[in-house]
Amino acid sequence: MRIVIQRAAQASVSIHEETVGQIEQGFLVLVGVEEADGQEDVDYLVRKTANMRIFEDEEGKMNISLKDTGGEVLSISQFTLHANTKKGNRPSFIDAAKPDHSLPLYEAYNEGLRKEGLTVETGEFGADMQVSLVNDGPVTIIIDSKDK
Repeated sequence: MRIVIQRAAQASVSIHEETVGQIEQGFLVLVGVEEADGQEDVDYLVRKTANMRIFEDEEGKMNISLKDTGGEVLSISQFTLHANTKKGNRPSFIDAAKPDHSLPLYEAYNEGLRKEGLTVETGEFGADMQVSLVNDGPVTIIIDSKDK
């Protein structure tokens, strides 16, 4: 699994001009699943997301986690995170998991964050979504569960 965490002052996701998920301070997380992923990958990324210390403390150092701030998560499924761009200019998505494999893992990731005490908003799996973000910092972190 691969995630992109963007520290957000606010973020939202819309489908057909209707807002379906929205957060204030927290993380916009793009979540990509590949066929080789399983529950171990989910558990690893839940721990990393909930405890990632990328909010500033009193001294201006990134030392405070999302759990410590009471921030929220906007989680968006994103199969394109597993794009293969080695050949030509048209990406291949052969490494991205099919929906019957990726949807349960995406949902398990979101549920894992909720069990950590975080508020989680989502888009709609597989939908054409419009995502808005005010990136705070900007701070963007990429984590791949296969690169432990």
